[in-house]
Amino acid sequence: METIIINSIADTATESENLESIIGLAASEENKNNFIQANTIFSSVDEIKNNHIIPVFTKDNEPVINHTDFVEAAYLAVDAVFGKDQTSSTDLSIKVSHPVKGRIPEAKLKPANLLQENEKTLYYERMAFMLEIPTIRETINNQDLCLTVGGVKAYNLDNINTKRSEQQFKIFIGFKNFVCTNLCISTDGYKGTVKVMDTQALYLAMVELFQKYNAQLHLNNLRNLLLYSLTEHQFAQVIGKARLYQYLPTEFKRKVPAFKLLDSQVNAIADHYYHDKHFRKNENGSINLWNMYNLLTGANKSSYIDSFIDRSVNCFDFTNSIASALEHHSDNWFLN
Repeated sequence: METIIINSIADTATESENLESIIGLAASEENKNNFIQANTIFSSVDEIKNNHIIPVFTKDNEPVINHTDFVEAAYLAVDAVFGKDQTSSTDLSIKVSHPVKGRIPEAKLKPANLLQENEKTLYYERMAFMLEIPTIRETINNQDLCLTVGGVKAYNLDNINTKRSEQQFKIFIGFKNFVCTNLCISTDGYKGTVKVMDTQALYLAMVELFQKYNAQLHLNNLRNLLLYSLTEHQFAQVIGKARLYQYLPTEFKRKVPAFKLLDSQVNAIADHYYHDKHFRKNENGSINLWNMYNLLTGANKSSYIDSFIDRSVNCFDFTNSIASALEHHSDNWFLN
């Protein structure tokens, strides 16, 4: 893969002058790009840029790196690493949650139900987006996957009640399963704590992650999940232990594979084991680990934005721990 390094976002202004129009054309279809569901709504760069106010650091009134800055930096990073032909045909999906509402001073005494639209202010505390790389596709188990990058921004993780300081971002690169819009993300394709002062540093962090990510290795690890299966008894054992995991003594919990999904998500996994049309059990009750992994990532869609990617990575690590135990006939508390 040929890699192109762009030294500065500012230097690319003339080359990327159509970036805003490209992003505007990347419309999201809910049935195709619903990669996260819980407590979120679809949005767009135009909506955020034109209708949402920009939060500031309250001590000096300096603007934060806002959601559109983040998305636009991702487009430039994709251009730099994968080539400029990618962003002209890509699909962008943005989900937002936790609205922060306000009003202009002139409307401070009005009842809420009498406010005019021009008297309201709004921004969303949390945002997640994904951006497809359309030319890099693979197939696993007759299911199409597309290389996908994205990120998460949650202002609640920043200290904006002070002077301008570092902000925290989460960025990822992995694959989207077109059958279900599940995201397949590994540890090597994720940076969960990117602290930066400006969009230039954010852009460089994404370029670095995209360049270091080994897509072929990730795909090989995903394909290997097809080699291993759980019996109905083993799957029930894993589900039962998953319900017990959060109650384990702290010292013992450190010794077993981490499992970050919630009880309600474990219930969804059990339901989909029987009823999911793509990933349910076989007639004899067995289920291969590729299907189980997708049951986990499907249940993860009900996570809030700020925990969504962390849990997605954990789904991959957890499933691989089961595969390793099966391959090496080694102990794994979830299977014992």
